[in-house]
Parts: sequence; C-alpha cells; structure tokens
Amino acid sequence: MAKIISRNFRILCDFMDVYQFMVDIYEKDWRNGVPAPFLEYALSSNWMDKSLVHRWKLWEDEHGRIAGLVFYENPVNDVYFSLRPGYEQLAGEMVSYAVSSMPRVDGHLRFVIFGGQNAVKEAAAKAGFQQVSGYTESVFDFEQPLHYSLPDGFRFVESENLSVEKIEECCWKGFDHEKDEGPWNGDAKQGYYMLMAPHMHLENAVVIENSAGEYVCYAGMWWTPENHLAYMEPLCTIPEYRKKGLAAAALSEHYRRLKPLGATHMTGGGDIFYEKIGFKPLVQWTFWEKNNT
Repeated sequence: MAKIISRNFRILCDFMDVYQFMVDIYEKDWRNGVPAPFLEYALSSNWMDKSLVHRWKLWEDEHGRIAGLVFYENPVNDVYFSLRPGYEQLAGEMVSYAVSSMPRVDGHLRFVIFGGQNAVKEAAAKAGFQQVSGYTESVFDFEQPLHYSLPDGFRFVESENLSVEKIEECCWKGFDHEKDEGPWNGDAKQGYYMLMAPHMHLENAVVIENSAGEYVCYAGMWWTPENHLAYMEPLCTIPEYRKKGLAAAALSEHYRRLKPLGATHMTGGGDIFYEKIGFKPLVQWTFWEKNNT
C-alpha cells in the first residue's frame, strides 16, 4: 500500500475534497460509506453539532488523494467510516482512532457501519464492538415507473415561486415541532443558511400547496449527477394532510423531473411507506456498541 498520512479535518478547506471523495467511492448500497449529499445536508443543517468536526480524521495517500474518513453526524457519538476500495488495511487504524478520539455522550460511543463495509466490521469486532441493531433503507430504481397522482385540491409550486419562509414553516409543522415546541416563530434563517450549501439547488425541491396557498408537503432534493443519484432529503407532510397521497405524489414528481436528467435511483428511508410505493430495501444500516465504552 502507498504511503499514507493522517490528519484532522479542516472544515474551511477540506469539505469540497471530501465531497469529491464520497462521489468517487459511491455505490448504490453504500458499501464504501455514505453518499456525498448525506454529509453536505448535515453540515448545512441546524440540527447537527458542528463544534467538534475538528475531531474528524482524514487518511491521504502520497498523492494527496483521500483514502479514508472518520466522522460523526447526529448525534456526535455516532461514528461513520468512509473508505476507498483498495485501502481496507486502514480499517483497523480508523477504528482505533474512533475509539480513542471521537466524541462520546455520557461515555457512550456507537459505530454506524453499512452492509458491505466488511473491513470496518472486522476491525470493530476486533476492538470489542458488536452489532446491536440495524435496519434496511429502501431505494427506488428508476427502471420502474413511479406515477402517483396529485390529489384534487392541491398543486405543485413552481420553482421560481418557492418561498423559503413557507418551506421552513412546513418543515416545522411537518416534523411535529409545533406539537412539542409551539407555533413556528417566523425565523427562516436556517432555510437561507442551507441555500448556501454548494450543491443545494432549491429548484430541485418539490413543494405541494393547498388551495389556500399553504405549503403542506415538502420533498428536498440533492441531485448528484456524477452518481446518477437523486438524494431525497428531507421529506415531510404537515399532520392534518398526512395519508392523502401527497408524499407519494411528491416523490413521483421527483421521478418525472430527474429521470430525464440521468438519475437512475432515488434514496428513501426505513419507513414501510417507501416499500408500499415501490422502493426496494437495499442499504443496510448496522449499529455497533461496546460495553463500558
């Protein structure tokens, strides 16, 4: 194996190289680690703690090419591994670094390892970790059709007319914050902050409004043409409009827009909803823990 150096992540200058690294190693089943939009969406959000990203670590070969990355998303004690094929020998060192240096919450550390990340699983097991749970995320293959119609009384909002404020309000209600935290306070700065992400293009989002002009369903999209990937995130419907077919119609609209651009598949989630509309289980998430860590 070529000479490898390791160093800590520098958010102000390393992100675009890490994004390209994740594009380069991407596989539909995430066997080498998460897709690039997974990390960009997190870093551009307000729900992720970015105060400890200096603990993330990169491994680079003698040409400066990234071979591996250890990082967290949310919560900070959930540790992920991205590893370039051909550099599986780094797995043990990456796991050792995670154990010694990644953040813990109440002394607790958890590894998130995807199906196919066999070298990482073996290294985790040698370090005393074991799989404690997991689930399978569904993905939609664009070789099959996705044609759920928009119910009567609703319409798609044209991209040039999208309101960041109304999207933020929809997300506040759609993720049930109103129930626990009260009405949306009108602060849309998170939406504008996310618009500054390098690969966030609001024109790819799908928004559904009712006859009164209220946004009732939102499906974000991080289109990644290099991987033919329609990375859908987030998806929400406000409570009183759920189970009316709006989310299925929104994802069908993503299909209609992105297939002509070259998309071959779209991410979903672990909820049974996705399988009901034609998504197929593909990405295996496994969670690993160690007693007394």
